[in-house]
Amino acid sequence: MPTLPALALAEPLPTALLLAVVGVLLVTATLFSRAVDRLGVPVVLLFLVLGVLAGSETVGFLAFDDHLLAMRLGTLALILILFDGGLNTRFGEVRSAAPPALVLATVGVLLTAGLVAVAARLLGLEWPQALLLGAVVSSTDAAAVFSILRGGGIRLPPKLGGTLELESCLNDPVAVLLTTALVATLGMTGGDSDFSPWSLLVSIPLQLGIGSVVGLAIGWGGRWLLLRATLTTVGLYPTITLAFALVAFGAATLLGGSGFLAVFLAALVLGNGPLPYRNGLVRVHDAVAWLSQIAMFLMLGLLVKPSTLWGVALPGLALGLFLAFVARPLAVAACLAPFRFSRVWTVYAGWTGLRGAVPIVLATFPKIAGVPGADGLFSLVFFMVLTSSLVPGATIRWATRKLGLMAAQKPTPAAVLEVNAAFELEGELVSFHIHDEVAVCGAKLKDLSLPNDAAVTLIVRGRQLIPAKGPVTLRHGDHAYVIFQEQDRGLIELLFGAPEG
Repeated sequence: MPTLPALALAEPLPTALLLAVVGVLLVTATLFSRAVDRLGVPVVLLFLVLGVLAGSETVGFLAFDDHLLAMRLGTLALILILFDGGLNTRFGEVRSAAPPALVLATVGVLLTAGLVAVAARLLGLEWPQALLLGAVVSSTDAAAVFSILRGGGIRLPPKLGGTLELESCLNDPVAVLLTTALVATLGMTGGDSDFSPWSLLVSIPLQLGIGSVVGLAIGWGGRWLLLRATLTTVGLYPTITLAFALVAFGAATLLGGSGFLAVFLAALVLGNGPLPYRNGLVRVHDAVAWLSQIAMFLMLGLLVKPSTLWGVALPGLALGLFLAFVARPLAVAACLAPFRFSRVWTVYAGWTGLRGAVPIVLATFPKIAGVPGADGLFSLVFFMVLTSSLVPGATIRWATRKLGLMAAQKPTPAAVLEVNAAFELEGELVSFHIHDEVAVCGAKLKDLSLPNDAAVTLIVRGRQLIPAKGPVTLRHGDHAYVIFQEQDRGLIELLFGAPEG
């Protein structure tokens, strides 16, 4: 048996090798992400495939089979992804999208789960496994939806895009509750359970209600604290906001509510109010969310054992196609009928039902609980997620253009001017894209009739930074940065058009 000193001397080598391999995987996935994105495939799928290839049964040698650790790390990653999504969501989008998104996230999840369960039963699964499979794959995935819509540069009409994104944030708690309840009600945990099918009718709105209250409270409290706290360094502000995300999830869950919903709402409140060093905070959370997505999909890929896939390949592919072409579209059509969405919007929402990390994380629940056939269920879920990424995922950009839903995108400036401050400043610095339709296009700066407290500070023209001096003429394609007071916003937007961003 090796002595303790011998183990201490040997340990740095495997640790260094593990870190080096993970680093190579991260670099490889990141560099190839642009090529994958051009194909229309969600970038996160590349990380999942690389994880499979790095596993102990394929060309790699990383052995990982800890489903409990995977579930915990996956939960943490989802918290950070949802928090970033909330920070970048505007209240206006939520107000118009909330009613249809809430119906999709509750009734839609239940309908999708039921339809998939029926299809799985027809393919030979017993009812307990069929119902559990339906629950596991019933929700869309926030990481996949944000990746393909925001990361892919797809600009949808605000209400449609907001509905899809908000649905992906709201339906996770319903899927989690449905999965855990089914494990309990079907007697799969080996013990008695207080759950019954009827208890879901109470549990779902109760969890959503508690999660909403806790999330809003953490958001308002966090905003109040950030504006009054004096920290020694700027780098500590992201530490506090990350802590808010963890507290929101933990507090809501301990009180019997939806932790995921609490995280999203806390970030929504924070992101729609004054924040110290806002631009820096948003960039940090964007980076953390991307790192979380990469790490989560790599880890979940390591869990997949190719030797267990071949036996379920055909039923997994069939169920994945059924989910994409039948279950999701039917559930969406039923849920959106009362809201009078156009046929085009309904078809598009039915097609954009991306599955990702959430179903794979939920598929670890039966494994942890010792459910018979859990390995086969996990493999089925993997195939269904793969099918969802390749079939709807790879065609979403094409479908957006084909259905005429792609909103025109303004060109982004080659340079960005920002003002970061620890407190709310009086006045705003806003970027405007100059084009032929705006009143100031073709005018010299010295001829502009601006309020006394307003001024053009900088012009970005291609790769040039042009000082805002009187003789300079604003041209089509310029990006002009203007300082003004809030009371003058109406006049400024009348002259320069709608702000960028």
